[in-house]
Amino acid sequence: MKKKILVIDDGGTNVKLMISPRNKRKFKSGLNLTPRALVAQMKPLVSDWEFDAISIGFPAPVRDGRILSEPKHLGKGWVGFDFGKAFGKPVRIINDAAMQALGSYHGSRMLFLGLGTGLGSALVWDDYVLPLELGDLPYRNGSIIEDFLGKSGRAQLGEKIWRRDVGHALVQLKKSLIADYIVLGGGNAKKLDALPEGVLRGHNRNAFLGGTRLWQIDPRTRRPKWQII
Repeated sequence: MKKKILVIDDGGTNVKLMISPRNKRKFKSGLNLTPRALVAQMKPLVSDWEFDAISIGFPAPVRDGRILSEPKHLGKGWVGFDFGKAFGKPVRIINDAAMQALGSYHGSRMLFLGLGTGLGSALVWDDYVLPLELGDLPYRNGSIIEDFLGKSGRAQLGEKIWRRDVGHALVQLKKSLIADYIVLGGGNAKKLDALPEGVLRGHNRNAFLGGTRLWQIDPRTRRPKWQII
C-alpha cells in the first residue's frame, strides 16, 4: 500500500504543512521557533489529516537524516531532537533546499537555488541528491554570498542591484558546478523578471513532491530510490 506522507517545509519565515500539492496549511516561523514549539503548533493543524509518515525539510545542514547544526534563522534545540518520538510516526529529515530540489528534478544534472530568507542550494543527478551550502561561500567585503542574494541583501541593495547580482551569480554557479540547468525556488525567485539562459523558475509546491520522493523504494533493490549524499 502506498504511504500517505505529511510534508513539513520548515523555512525561516513560515512553516508549511502539506498533505497534497494543493492541500496545505502554514504558520509563522522565525527566531523564536524551537522544535517543541513546532510540534505544539503543528499538531492541531493536522489533527484532521491522515498520514503514515513524515518528511521534514529543514534549513540547516542534514546528514544521514540528522540535523548537524542549529539553524541561522530559527530558535535553538534542533540538534538531537527526536521527531519520531514527538510525532509518533516514521520521520525522514533532509535539508529544505534539497527537498525542493528533489521535487523539482526532471533529468540530467540540475542545480537548485532557493532565493528565500537565505540561499538554499542542492545538486541533483541520476538518483543522487547532494545538499550544498553555497550561501556560505565568501563574497565581497568579507561577507558571504547569502548576505547579498538572500532576503537581507535584497532589502539592502535595492531591487535593481540585487537582480544584477543574482543574475551574475546564477551564470557563475551554473558554470562552476557544471550544471545542465538551474531551477530557482524560494519566494524571491518571483522578483526576477528575466532569467539567464538555462535557468528555470520552480515552484514551492515542488517541496511536496520532494518530500514524497524521499519515501520511494527502488523495486530492484527494495532500498530507497534516492541517495542523499
